Amino acid sequence: MITSQDALTLLKAHNDEPNLIHHALESEAVMRGLARRLGRDEELWGVTGLLHDLDYAATRDNHARHGLDSVDMLAGKLPDEALDAIRRHASELNGAEGPQTEFDHALRCGETVTGMVHAGALVRPTRIDGMQPKSLKKKMKDKAFAASVNRDCIRECERIGLELGEFLQVAIDAITDIAPEVGLAPE
Repeated sequence: MITSQDALTLLKAHNDEPNLIHHALESEAVMRGLARRLGRDEELWGVTGLLHDLDYAATRDNHARHGLDSVDMLAGKLPDEALDAIRRHASELNGAEGPQTEFDHALRCGETVTGMVHAGALVRPTRIDGMQPKSLKKKMKDKAFAASVNRDCIRECERIGLELGEFLQVAIDAITDIAPEVGLAPE
């Protein structure tokens, strides 16, 4: 399996936009947090989160290939279960089979929640510092806030055995740990 450092190098070779790198780092952090919480392979889940959008820069104008091109680029570098999760995280776009496993659902909700956490932190004077799940739950009800974030994907946390508030806390804690790297530390 590809190492975390090699995965980051590969990601940066294919994506040079800071917001994409931040999303990937936040996804990695959340997936690691979920793996810890659920007793799963933290390295595998983290690297999968980091690389799930490897093809985004190349497929942004061809959504039907999103996830599929990543799988092609990562063949032999990640186990099949990780490749399946990457393929399935964008199944609505690429026509792949929908999520089947805990890992699939974890990647879908884990990478999606980063948009809600990031947007929520940007409007707070203390950024992510002190953020609470209840404030994110409230923001989730406001369809105009972070409008592109799919709330149904976030709610897939229930498919991995986590109540929404608990899931949001895992995500907040994970992203707080990397806040300076992704522009969410208090100013």
